[in-house]
Amino acid sequence: MAEKRGLAGTEAIRNLAMVGHAGSGKTSLLEALLWRSGALAAAGSIARGTTVSDFLDQEKRAGHSLEVSTCRLQHDGISVNILDTPGYPEFIGRSLSVLPAVETAMLVIDACAGIQPVTEHMMDSAREHRLCRVIVVNRIDAPNADPRGALEQLTRQFGPQCLPLNLPARRGQAVADCFFEPADETPDFSSVLAAHTAITDQVIEVDDALMERYLEQGQEIGLAELHDPFERALRRGHLIPVCFTSAGTGAGVRQLLRIMTELMPNPCEGNPPQLMRGRGERSRPLPVNPQDPGAHLIAHVFRVRIDPYAGRIAAFRVHQGSVRSGDQVYVGEQRKAVRLAHLYRLQGKDFEEIPGAGAGDICAVTKLDDMDFGDVIHSSHDEDGVWMRVPELPAPMYGLALTGTEPGREKKLSDALHKLVAEDPSLRLELNEQTGETVLRGTGELHLRVSLEHLRAQFGVEVETQVPRIAYRETITAGAEGRYRHKKQTGGAGQFGEVFLRIEPLSRGEGFEFVNQVVGGAIPTQYIPAVEKGIRQVIEQGAIAGYPLQDLRVVVFDGKHHPVDSKEVAFIAAGRRAFIDAIGKARPVVLEPIARIEITTPSQHVGDVTGHLAGIRGRVAGTEVASDGRTRVEAQVPIAELGQYQTTLKSLTGGGGSFTFVLDRYEVAPPAVQHSLRQEFHPQTEE
Repeated sequence: MAEKRGLAGTEAIRNLAMVGHAGSGKTSLLEALLWRSGALAAAGSIARGTTVSDFLDQEKRAGHSLEVSTCRLQHDGISVNILDTPGYPEFIGRSLSVLPAVETAMLVIDACAGIQPVTEHMMDSAREHRLCRVIVVNRIDAPNADPRGALEQLTRQFGPQCLPLNLPARRGQAVADCFFEPADETPDFSSVLAAHTAITDQVIEVDDALMERYLEQGQEIGLAELHDPFERALRRGHLIPVCFTSAGTGAGVRQLLRIMTELMPNPCEGNPPQLMRGRGERSRPLPVNPQDPGAHLIAHVFRVRIDPYAGRIAAFRVHQGSVRSGDQVYVGEQRKAVRLAHLYRLQGKDFEEIPGAGAGDICAVTKLDDMDFGDVIHSSHDEDGVWMRVPELPAPMYGLALTGTEPGREKKLSDALHKLVAEDPSLRLELNEQTGETVLRGTGELHLRVSLEHLRAQFGVEVETQVPRIAYRETITAGAEGRYRHKKQTGGAGQFGEVFLRIEPLSRGEGFEFVNQVVGGAIPTQYIPAVEKGIRQVIEQGAIAGYPLQDLRVVVFDGKHHPVDSKEVAFIAAGRRAFIDAIGKARPVVLEPIARIEITTPSQHVGDVTGHLAGIRGRVAGTEVASDGRTRVEAQVPIAELGQYQTTLKSLTGGGGSFTFVLDRYEVAPPAVQHSLRQEFHPQTEE
C-alpha cells in the first residue's frame, strides 16, 4: 500500500508536527519512535549528541532543539513524517511556521511540569489552523511525575474533549490500553472501562446513526465503525486524544505508533490547507484535491535552511498533484519556470534522493535561491495568484544594531544576514536610513544570541552589537502655514521657486497626505512633484529630533515661478524649507512607540512585576489568574523601557516569568524625553 502512488499512496501518509515546551522530551520521544519503528538501529542520546533531529553543534551544546527538523518512519505500511520543533518560548515562531505542512499537531507535555506557555500557545494556534490535535503526556516514570494532575489540568484548560486512550500503570513503568484492546492492566488512577466508555461516548456524538444504535439499542460499536466518526471528531476539535508515554522506558511508545498510523488523519482526511487565491477583497479559499494524482501541482515551502555545502535547502509539502525530478515548476508569482534537478527526502541532517513525490509527501530541493518561506510551488500559470495563509508569527521587537568586524567586508555581512533571515521567518532585518544602523530583530535576547552564533559558525561572519536607537516619530499638534522663496544667482541661469503651503494634523496612524490646490499656474504642473519631493525629504529625515514625521496633511495652495530661472531643484528646496517653516509653528512633538505586553508569572511574583512596570512608565490594563495558577498581566509600556526587560523579568520571577509584546501605537513622549531628543539632534546646514 505504501509503495503505490495516487490515492493509495496518499492514504498511507501521516504528517505530524511535534510541538511543546522545552524540556517536555520531544526529541527523546522522537528517538524512541524512530527506534521502535525500525528506522534506527538504536535510539540516540541528547547527552551524547547523537539524536537524529538535534544535529547542529549549537543544539548539541544546548541540549535542546533550536531548529525545525524533518524525520520519517514506517510502521505497518504507513509513512509518518514528523517535524520536530524547538520548545524555547523565543523560538516559537519557528514552530508555528510548520503548522500548514501537517494535518496533526502532537503536543508533548511533561508529566512533572504540566501545561507550560509554549504548549498553550501552540494548542491555540493549532486550533486556529484547524489541525487535528493529540496530546502526549511524557515522562510518566519521573520521580515527581503527576500524570493524574496533568490530565486534570488538560481537561480544565483545554476542555472535557481531552480524553485518554491509555492510562499509566505500575507507577509509570507501563500503560494500560483503553481503546484498541482494553487491557487487564490496572492503571494508576481511573479505570480502563471508564476511559473506554468516555472515548466511545465522545466519538459517537458526531454520528447520529451510531448514537442511536449505541444509546437506544445498546449495541457495542467496534473499532472499524468508530474509525470514520473518530476522524470527524478529531477534525472538528470535538475530541483531543491524550496518550501517556515514557521515552526513557518505552512505556506507551508502541501504542503511540499505533495511534499515529491508525487514528491520525491522512492528507485526504484532514482539514484542507489554507491556500488562497487573489489578494485583498478578492481573496478567496482555493480548494485542493489530494485524491487526484493527475491534478496540477500545488505545494508550499515551510522551511528554508542554508547549508555551506548543499546551498539553500527548501523543504516543501505537496498538497495536490505530483512532482518528479527534472520537472519545470513556477514559484510564487514568478513568471519564469525553474527546474527541480533533484528531489530529496530528509532524515535530520541526511539526504535521500527520491525520483518524485505525490500529494501529502514532504520533500526538499536544493540550490534554488528563488524559494523562500511560504512560497507556493505550482505547475500552471493559472496558479500564480495562489498563496498560503501562514500562522501569525511573534513580532520581532527585540533588536540589536550590528557592525561587521572586518572593514571593507560589508557585502559579506549583508549576504550572510539575508541568509540568516531566509532561514528564520521570525527574524527581521532593518536598514535604518536615519541612523545608518543595520538592525536585526528577533523575539528575545536568546533568539538573537543563538542566531548570531549561527551567523558566526555557519557563515563565518563576526559582528559587534549595540542597542539600536528607538524608532521614535515626529508629528504636529496644530495647523500652520509656511512659505519660502528659493532664489539663487550664479552668474548664468539662476534658480527660482516660491511655495506657499499649510499643514494640518491627522488622526494617529493615518500617515502622510499630500494635496495640490494650486490654481492658475502659480506653480507649473511639472514642478508639483518637485515640491512634494522636498517635503518628503523632511518627512523621512525629521524636523525637530531627526525622526520620520507622520499623521499630517500638507496642502500646497500657492507659489511663484520664473519663466527662465525656475527649475526642479529650486522647487525641491522651496518645498522643503516651506514645510520646515510650517512645522516650527505647528507645535511639533516627538512620539514614542508604546508596546502592548502580556506577562505570565507565578502568582506570588505579581506584585513585583506590577511594581516594576509602574517604575518604567508602564500602565497595567488588567490581570487574570489562569487555570494553571499562574497570572497573566496585561500592560502598556514604552518600548524604550523594554531593552533589557527579559533579563529583569527573569530576576523578578526567579526565572518563572515570560512575556510577549507587540507594537500597539505611538504616543506623545514625556517632556524630558522630548527635550533630550531635541538636544541630541543636529540638523544639517541648509544650503
